[in-house]
Amino acid sequence: MLKRLGPSVVDAKDATTPVLFDSKLEFNPPAHGVWNIVHVGMLVPEAHQIYVCAINCMRGVVLTAAEMGESERFSCVVLKESDIVRGTVEQVTIEGIADVLRKLDARGTLPPCVIVFPVCTHHFLGVSMARVYRELRSEFPGVDFVEAWMDPIMKRRLSPDVRLRKAMYDPLEPCEADDALVALVGSDFALDTDCDLRSVLATGGYRLVDAQGCSTYAEYKGLAAAGTFVSVYPNAVYGASKLAKRLGRRHLYLPASFDYGEIADECDELRAILRLPTVDYVNQISRCEEALAVARTRIGDAPIAIDASLHPRPLGLARLLLEHGFRVEEVYLDGVSGEEIAALDWLREHAPHVQLSSIVLPELRVSPREREVKTLALGQKAAWFCGTPYFVNLVEGGGLWGYAGIRSLAQLMCEAWTTPKDTRDLIPRKGLGCASCF
Repeated sequence: MLKRLGPSVVDAKDATTPVLFDSKLEFNPPAHGVWNIVHVGMLVPEAHQIYVCAINCMRGVVLTAAEMGESERFSCVVLKESDIVRGTVEQVTIEGIADVLRKLDARGTLPPCVIVFPVCTHHFLGVSMARVYRELRSEFPGVDFVEAWMDPIMKRRLSPDVRLRKAMYDPLEPCEADDALVALVGSDFALDTDCDLRSVLATGGYRLVDAQGCSTYAEYKGLAAAGTFVSVYPNAVYGASKLAKRLGRRHLYLPASFDYGEIADECDELRAILRLPTVDYVNQISRCEEALAVARTRIGDAPIAIDASLHPRPLGLARLLLEHGFRVEEVYLDGVSGEEIAALDWLREHAPHVQLSSIVLPELRVSPREREVKTLALGQKAAWFCGTPYFVNLVEGGGLWGYAGIRSLAQLMCEAWTTPKDTRDLIPRKGLGCASCF
């Protein structure tokens, strides 16, 4: 029976949580700056990624590695229909991975770490991945095998992205803790050099380390020495908490926020844990107010659209801008996380007619993308949907955090408003901030 599904746009006052729209056929807008699991896996220095799947599923991951110029760190084991029919998928998986590693070993380039990505087929056929890893570790005892997955259709499980951000830290081994060392875990981007989190640590003589600052696998494994693990990105929380528990360390989740009070609370929490004196944030807030006032003067009453690829807190950002006189008209997102409920409640009361629009529903493929007035987009997908060259080219928070992050974003908004970008050229590029051959 045919079923009429709901709209692809709702006013904030009518929004439901956590899912905003009916599930149906999905559309993928051609804005690809966000990272996929290949990009994330490349953060492990000297690691080699091996994907085991059918050739039709291999195209995207192969292209990602090639576009990054990292094909030497990437291999495939192709599963065929005959492997499924004959029941040989498990053995093909073992022999395929082993063959890749034997060839690398023969060339003198056996990697210290291999990230293996089995797929949905391995679930469906009941492949014993425990046996796969047992045999591989027996033949290659000097290699750390990271047990990842590429199985996005397994909706009831943690996403491949979340599980990878846990698995990539599994090789870190128990060691003596260095209490002066704090490790940032699970983020795609290093935090900006002037961000408040770094500033708090610096005042107490603490040092922040992360995967982005490691050039060798040995340095990467040295992250295990941190006395405290910090995560700021939602998809990193699961892995960071598991890592901290396994190594007997502290874990702090300090999400990037646009709320002055929440930022102060997070800084105070960090100071308390590290036994640092509390401070007054009046000056920091005053500087944010000045930066936002400058941006408001330059941008004026121009319409603004925000999308969820820019930052994990798009509704919080909408609230901040609306409170400071900006004309936010649209926010592109498909669901509301628990962290954003308060921001949505504020929008319901104070900006009930701000439109919340889906990113993935198919009718958006043919929705009008010409705007009569100059529009500022915050995020690549908002730029594509609005057809505007005036956009902030940032994904997944981009390393912004705290009061300094708010000031940096205000400056980026001013620059985006005065300097148009080549939207058609920029947003199809995969993995913003990663090496690319384009």
